[in-house]
Amino acid sequence: MMDWLHQQWEWLSHREDLFVWIGGISLATIIVSAFAVPMLIRRLPHDYFLENSEAAEWMRHRHPMLRISFLILKNLLGGVLVLGGLIMFLTPGQGILTLVVGILLLNFPGKRRFEVWLIRRKPLHRAVDWIRRRAEKRPLELPEE
Repeated sequence: MMDWLHQQWEWLSHREDLFVWIGGISLATIIVSAFAVPMLIRRLPHDYFLENSEAAEWMRHRHPMLRISFLILKNLLGGVLVLGGLIMFLTPGQGILTLVVGILLLNFPGKRRFEVWLIRRKPLHRAVDWIRRRAEKRPLELPEE
């Protein structure tokens, strides 16, 4: 066991550039999430979690190419935020909030039910409402249980 640990240490000690990259990516995700997550929470419509939100209706009446482009960009940003949130579980940063905002941006089966379940968790709901209150936005409306 000690030989294996020694081998791993030797391998890592010759890979300083790996640590520089990990540190750089960690710093970049912290900076991006520090700006992007609160901005996205503030921009979220107050009725986002309701079945017939204004934002969903607005997008349904747009040109199909615009809708497809928007969905692609939204899912790419969501994927980056999910990845960043997962990285922040191992490094400094607001991992859970970044992960949740990334999930909100992604499209997948069962997403609506999962989102409502997630936002009903008290610590997360309090954090989101606090950000919205500071921006003088209405609190999020949730569907009846």
